[in-house]
Amino acid sequence: MASSGLNILFDGNNMSRILGGMWLAAKISVVSLVIGLLLGVLFGILRTSNSRMIKLIFKIYLEVFRIMPLLVLLFVFYYILPEALNSDISQFTVSVLVFVLWISSEMSDVVRSALISVPKTQIDAGRALGLSKRQQYCYIYLPQGLPLVIPATLNLITRVIKTTSILLIIGVPEMIKVGQQIIENYTIKIPTASLWVYGFIFFLYFILCWPLSVLAKRLERKART
Repeated sequence: MASSGLNILFDGNNMSRILGGMWLAAKISVVSLVIGLLLGVLFGILRTSNSRMIKLIFKIYLEVFRIMPLLVLLFVFYYILPEALNSDISQFTVSVLVFVLWISSEMSDVVRSALISVPKTQIDAGRALGLSKRQQYCYIYLPQGLPLVIPATLNLITRVIKTTSILLIIGVPEMIKVGQQIIENYTIKIPTASLWVYGFIFFLYFILCWPLSVLAKRLERKART
């Protein structure tokens, strides 16, 4: 029975389908992270602006897209947005859009926290030396804020990879969705099918996320010393 259960992974094209689901999840994660992190850095800098209006706008943005459950956002953008725009939107586009909104809001808070943690005395000293705002970011904000931003960013990347599993709700054929389809074909014949399939998917998520988690913890410890 154990041998039969293990053979599920190599029967037909099951292995290639699962790895294809992993590739799709990784692709959505990478595209979303590249766009979301860049926007998050920009939004985080804008949130340190002296303008109350800009702060209010991005505060509302943060609260809406960070607190709103991703599942709700997926349903809104997948079912409601196409009807509102009267056009078809692919599952990939919806997934990336929702993740970008979430990532950028989370990243903006990380960047803002890092920037405001820079001692005011050093900022005042930079101004006294005649440094422009751009020079202040290059020589004061970034050197001191970057060690705080990197560990939090790595943790966010790990969360994004794991959260791609909810995309099965809108039919995206990522690992969990493909795993469910495979299990449905073998459950009656091999009762332990779910154990082997989900166990393998767990292993794939582990090898994707564990190195990032370890690196983030090391950087956090280094930043504290």
